[in-house]
Amino acid sequence: MVVKVELIPKNVRLSGKKLVTGFHGIGATGYWTIKYLVQQLKPERIAFIDTDATAPLASTWGGRIITPYELYQKDDLLFLRAEVAPSRGVETKFFRELCNMIISKGIAEVALVGGLDASLRMDQSTFKYVKTGAFEPQGILKDAKFLEDDRMIIGPVALMLNQFEMRNFPAFAILPYASVDRIDPRAAAEAAKILSKYFSFKIDIDPLIKGAEVIESEVSALETKVKSSTESIYT
Repeated sequence: MVVKVELIPKNVRLSGKKLVTGFHGIGATGYWTIKYLVQQLKPERIAFIDTDATAPLASTWGGRIITPYELYQKDDLLFLRAEVAPSRGVETKFFRELCNMIISKGIAEVALVGGLDASLRMDQSTFKYVKTGAFEPQGILKDAKFLEDDRMIIGPVALMLNQFEMRNFPAFAILPYASVDRIDPRAAAEAAKILSKYFSFKIDIDPLIKGAEVIESEVSALETKVKSSTESIYT
């Protein structure tokens, strides 16, 4: 089965620009990071990605339709917003074609955002990063801690890193530690902060931190309630 991945309009100019994207995964870190950056930075929507790899879904925001895959631009920075995951069974083909399109359009570099299981943290770092052999770390990434050997990356970030590595294309992934049980705005805030420093743009992450505090408070209250309930049970 051939999976179509095409830009609309086809003649949109992307050469020399840098692309940032993320997807649904641990803590929904990648998805929420990109969604938040698009909402806060207000880049211009310049293109859509037409594909037969998704279910017939649409959403709305700010009085207009949001399609499954959209491309936004602010100065020389591009944001690929993915509202849904590709259909099961065609994920590898979809991301292979997406990477082919990115490279063919002359995009200079790709930054990916994902999440790491917080229970696997082995030090005090808030994130790890990985890169392809063609990427030369600069700025905040020069001293960042690389992902430990033999750690597995799964999902869209892994698929795209593999494609870019095989094609000798410069790409890296920011992987904040995140909860595997729920949406983790704190992880998204960490990713947004790192990206803002690397790409030199300003972003207010306070709303994400406040959202994280609300979720964490609710989780803590629920855990306390459950513990209290179980302690009152005699066997």
